[in-house]
Amino acid sequence: MGTVDDLHEAERHLTRRVASCRHPLVRWGRPVVGEAAEHTKLWWAVALALAAAGGTRGRRAATAGLTAMGLAELLSNAVIKPLWRRRRPPRELIPHDGVDGRPDSPSFPSGHTAAAAAFTTAVALTWPRAGALCAVPAALVAAERVHSGAHYPSDVAAGAAVGAAAAYTARRLPRLSRYVRQRR
Repeated sequence: MGTVDDLHEAERHLTRRVASCRHPLVRWGRPVVGEAAEHTKLWWAVALALAAAGGTRGRRAATAGLTAMGLAELLSNAVIKPLWRRRRPPRELIPHDGVDGRPDSPSFPSGHTAAAAAFTTAVALTWPRAGALCAVPAALVAAERVHSGAHYPSDVAAGAAVGAAAAYTARRLPRLSRYVRQRR
């Protein structure tokens, strides 16, 4: 069985491998995906499209996605990051110039991935076909966070878990609220 140091070294190696991908689509797409994911612009745009074109089901999916996304951002950025305080991957692991715009905030968990996973999971629980379509950009956001050097793969995995948990929690909030009111 490996040690914690072995796990850290394996993650550093994986981070270096992902960040060193030089495929033309990655070089072109990484900045586009990164910019779209910044400040959750991508998910707000998807929510607007769902609400505008999806009728009642689209409005419910958009509302569920935005609610879950807000909860995931709160959990990842305001609760977990201040407690964990993990540093971003060191510059020497990232063999391209994309590391210059990295945030100074803690790395664990990935807030961008948490938002993407929360939005996508909540939409999928409400409208599975729309959720399946959202899974593609959500996966691209997760990969971009490692490729850009902003996060380790475990940061992204934890962000996805936080996002999924936020989506399920947000889905249960109305029922929990009714339960609490009934118990009074």
